[in-house]
Amino acid sequence: MEKPTPAALQSFEAAWTAAAAQGDGAVDRKRMFGMPAAFVNGNMFMGVFANGIILRFAEDDRQRLLQSDGIGPFSPRPGGNPWKDYISVDADQWGDSDELGAWAAAARAHTAKMPVKVPKPRKKKA
Repeated sequence: MEKPTPAALQSFEAAWTAAAAQGDGAVDRKRMFGMPAAFVNGNMFMGVFANGIILRFAEDDRQRLLQSDGIGPFSPRPGGNPWKDYISVDADQWGDSDELGAWAAAARAHTAKMPVKVPKPRKKKA
């Protein structure tokens, strides 16, 4: 698994600032795949993977954004199945743009409409 690039980490911080300042729902930062991720009501809406910022969108918004250069479907494994609601935004191309912050806020708003995710209890070791 590729480690996040400095550009991706910097882009995540900027997008986090834009997304955390807006909207309803409890926003939290955690790690996913050992990389920074952002959650609203327990559901992930944004994260870092390699040199990309991954964002969760409704299907129509996702399809519209996939038409842009530097944006593609997100799959954590090369050649694997892409995650249904997520896109990957190239941090080198979009990382310092105002659009990335707006997209992060929109991803948060979309994800905040989802039911609250209740954490599953950990299984006891045998």
